[in-house]
Order: sequence, then C-alpha cells, then structure tokens
Amino acid sequence: MALAALPDDTVTIWWITLAVGLIVAVAVVLLLQSLLKEVAALCESVDELWRTAGTVAINTDKIWLVGATADAVEELRDEALRHDALLASVLDQPATTGTTMPRGLS
Repeated sequence: MALAALPDDTVTIWWITLAVGLIVAVAVVLLLQSLLKEVAALCESVDELWRTAGTVAINTDKIWLVGATADAVEELRDEALRHDALLASVLDQPATTGTTMPRGLS
C-alpha cells in the first residue's frame, strides 16, 4: 500500500502552521519566564514588608503605656506644686503659680 502524496499547497500550509506554532510556543515560554521573574520580585517585596511590619510591631508593642505615662507625669507635676506651696508657706514666701517646677531653697 503506497502513501498518497499531498499537494504542494497543503504541504506549504502545514509548514506555515508549524512555524507559527513554534513562534507561539517560544513567545509563551518567554512570557512565562517574565511572569516568574515578576512573581519572584513580588515575593521578595512581600518578605521585606513582613520583616518591616514585624519590626514596627516590636517597636510599638508598649505604645499603650504612653497614656498612663502622661497621667503619671500630671500627677507628679501636681504633687511638685503642692510641695512648692508647702515650702513657700513654711518660708513665708509666696507660692509659685502655673506649672513651673518647685524653686530651690536659698
């Protein structure tokens, strides 16, 4: 049984189809390589962001104490002003007004 020969135009169309398929396959490989590079860069950026977020979390884990510290400083100021008033009354001097720190004894 002999194989029938294909007409020349059919063979040409097959070669063109194979060439186009090869070009498309090369283009797909190049695009996938580009995609892999971008994904790797994105992963590195996400890792850096995660490390930075961890550092920020460590540095701000006690931030809630700022409010308590402000209250303690106000109480300390009020106590210092009471001491200033007491010392001024003992020394027969007028007490300081405002939020200044107590005067030294001279």
